[in-house]
Amino acid sequence: MQIEIRHIHKRFGSIQANDDISIVFPAGRIVGILGENGAGKSTLMKILSGFQTPDEGEIWIDGQAENYRGPQAAIALGIGMLQQDPLDVPAMTVMDNFTYGAPGAFWLGHSHLREQIQSTSAKIGFDLSPDQMVNQLSIAQRQQLEIVRLLALGVRTLILDEPTTGISSDQKEQLFHTLMELAREEGMTILLVSHKLEDVITLCDEVIVLRAGKLVGQREMPTTKSELVHLMFGQQLTEERRNERDIAQSNIVLQLDDFTVETQRLSVEPITLSLHEGEVVGLAGLDGSGQQPFMRACTGLMKGAGGRLRLDGEDMLGRGYGEFRRAGVAFGAAGRLEEGLIAGLTLIEHVALSQASDHWMGVLDWQKAGAEMQTRISRYDIRGAGEDMIEALSGGNQQRLLISLLPEQPRLLVIEQPTRGLDVDSVRAIWGQLLARSEQGAAILFSSSDLDELVTYSDRILVFFEGRTHLIEDPSQTTVSDLGHAIGGAFDSVQGEHVRA
Repeated sequence: MQIEIRHIHKRFGSIQANDDISIVFPAGRIVGILGENGAGKSTLMKILSGFQTPDEGEIWIDGQAENYRGPQAAIALGIGMLQQDPLDVPAMTVMDNFTYGAPGAFWLGHSHLREQIQSTSAKIGFDLSPDQMVNQLSIAQRQQLEIVRLLALGVRTLILDEPTTGISSDQKEQLFHTLMELAREEGMTILLVSHKLEDVITLCDEVIVLRAGKLVGQREMPTTKSELVHLMFGQQLTEERRNERDIAQSNIVLQLDDFTVETQRLSVEPITLSLHEGEVVGLAGLDGSGQQPFMRACTGLMKGAGGRLRLDGEDMLGRGYGEFRRAGVAFGAAGRLEEGLIAGLTLIEHVALSQASDHWMGVLDWQKAGAEMQTRISRYDIRGAGEDMIEALSGGNQQRLLISLLPEQPRLLVIEQPTRGLDVDSVRAIWGQLLARSEQGAAILFSSSDLDELVTYSDRILVFFEGRTHLIEDPSQTTVSDLGHAIGGAFDSVQGEHVRA
């Protein structure tokens, strides 16, 4: 099927997300959708997939104008979107999620549905068990389930939003092979929204580039990474370099001795580790390998199962998040709108809440909050106004706001996925702020699914695999390929040691 979008406009408050965009997406092609954070990529794809409606403009499918509303209507016309966070129901099985909302599924028997899941999965090289609970699946398997569901619903245009976040190199290779076959052999149109330019170069037949809501360029592939960067930002970006630092003699901020963490499905083996002032330790591992509960146990958001946890020499094991905060610990959650920010509030209201301890008798100083918000907008390059609702901001600008709300001089900063889904310029900006805190003495623990980010910014890397851990003492001597094998459990592929050594 061929899709043409004509003169699409979309505005959120003061933000012009899409500004008179017209593009043709031919059948049988894989097209990369590129642009800096806030360029309008996700908005355009959500309009195309029915999740949002345009203010103006038309969508034509195979030469006919279509005026549809809602994702089910888009799927009925052959357009489906895989969100960055799959829209599934974790408490249900694979088969229940597969049939949820599918027309006529109520009348189909379990044996027929099971066969449909297995045959569709096998056709594209996936292996999904119909009876497995979705909350036991990895991110990659959840993405596979959503792709299988959309294909079974007859989708002919598949939109993918950052599909390689949180998956291993082998899983990415399998996904790319599947997408190429769907385009080449099935004649499907694949639209890939991604900030990982290496993925775009590897997979796509052509790219379109948006900037500030406008279409600014189209290129046939192959092309170079530097040309794509220039199209996205209008200039070349210099490579980020960290300053060499000697942290071995600095004070210990966080001391772990045989520290263990347990969840219902996973037990993280005892960890002994010292984290110094100014040190940045990256946490690597596939989703569900243990790094998330470990980070939360280091902030008091969940309790450690055993061992010792000392912050600046004080025993903190068993204490709650409030006590950790008062001791100088700051936490940034991966879920921006689930945990880090509050949907329905403006930027100014977020700043006011972050300064709640400064308010006298609970009275908010809105003039002061507004002035502080303007300062943070300028300092952190947040593209939005103080009166804008947080939902109106792009993911990158939400992340910049989240970083701006963190304390300027914490003792320990624990942050999940600080640059997830961000463009290269936003990544540089975020890390500029994080490294400024480390240079003032803050110790930093961060997790990331971006292996280049881990190697670039970490003084040491702690790798998790099914609750086991391995410490890489010198990331500069580790390749991204070696790290990729390590997060798959091949610890012997990288230099380092068991963290109890």
